[in-house]
Amino acid sequence: MPNLEYLSLSTNNLSGEIPLSLCHLRYGVLDLSKNLLSGELPDCWNHSSFIIVMDFSSNSLSESIPPSICSLPFLESLHLSNNNLSGELPSSLKSCARLNTFDLGQNGFTGKLPTWIGESLLSLKILRLRSNKLVGNIPPNLSRLGALQILDLASNNLSGTIPSSFGNFTAMKVSGEMNGTILKNYTYYNENMQVTIKGIYIEYAILLPLVIVMGLSNNNLFGMIPEELTRLFGLVSLNLSGNQLTREITEKIDALQQLESLDLSKNNLFGGIPSSIIGLTFLSDLNLSYNNLSGRVPIGNQLQTFIDLSIYIGNPDLCGFPLSQKCKDDKTNQGLNAVGGDEQNDNTMDEEGSEIEWLYMSMGLGFAVGFWIVFGPLSFNRKWREAYFQHIDQVFNVVYMALATIFTKFKVHNITT
Repeated sequence: MPNLEYLSLSTNNLSGEIPLSLCHLRYGVLDLSKNLLSGELPDCWNHSSFIIVMDFSSNSLSESIPPSICSLPFLESLHLSNNNLSGELPSSLKSCARLNTFDLGQNGFTGKLPTWIGESLLSLKILRLRSNKLVGNIPPNLSRLGALQILDLASNNLSGTIPSSFGNFTAMKVSGEMNGTILKNYTYYNENMQVTIKGIYIEYAILLPLVIVMGLSNNNLFGMIPEELTRLFGLVSLNLSGNQLTREITEKIDALQQLESLDLSKNNLFGGIPSSIIGLTFLSDLNLSYNNLSGRVPIGNQLQTFIDLSIYIGNPDLCGFPLSQKCKDDKTNQGLNAVGGDEQNDNTMDEEGSEIEWLYMSMGLGFAVGFWIVFGPLSFNRKWREAYFQHIDQVFNVVYMALATIFTKFKVHNITT
């Protein structure tokens, strides 16, 4: 099968090592994902010049990534997630300049996040390195990846601050396009990817171009949340949970108009929840738990439907609906009359009582006027009274005859059947 173009043996029980013979086939897609393959990735890919998509995810492959993978001149999609690969990310990968998808998540890679990603892999649309053992600061030059739609660095040991330059991701500033594609040279192949949104893994394929996500959760990031992130108007999901972020949530959060999921839980954020958050009209998943937030929970738009207390748990100084803890100004308003003395209370009660009396009086007067407008002329004019009741009788007869006809037809139908 030297001219085989598309080889997919995904989701089987294939075991053993990857045979070297695969390196000599001339195909565009090689998909052996979700099997039981083990051993190392073969270092023979300089003979496979036409591979565009390589997917060995969800196996038991070990060791590191062979240098020859980036000798593939057309390689656009590399999926090696959910294996046992280890070591530092090899610098040979910077030669994969055409990569659109770079997924090495759920492995054991160590070392720092290399700066060459932001220098050499400028075509990247998906960068997924979650659940590894990467350390150090996040390189600010990642923001040079202008086409990036999915950035997932969650569950590592990254430290430092979130670069303010992250507000410059060009593709994240606009909504995803339904007619867009992830791959350039293989448009009839639907790239698929597991994306973590709302705390669960969701596998996207056809809809993947619509997904714009930033996930930096479960690291050791500190400092404030850069206000520049609010420039990423196309973001669908933002997850910064499980870090050591401080300061207040910016009032400009409502600029993220496409946001459906926002998770800022398990940080050290303080201050109030900005009232502007009610402007996130697409928001369907919110988690602000386990911070140091205080004040009243904003109410408005769809935010008042978020009655799950786990959204706000771990913030003892929050108050107001839907929490059981009332705000201090609520108590002040309730006790305002008492502060003014008994005379003010009596005056208020008298005013309320008089308002209630006038309400009942106006209701009674309105009923009386309406009654006499309708029935008054009938009492004084015999001809009008006779005409009125004749009309009522005619209406009754019409309704009675209609019901009788329907009942007769129904009875005859039952007898014949």
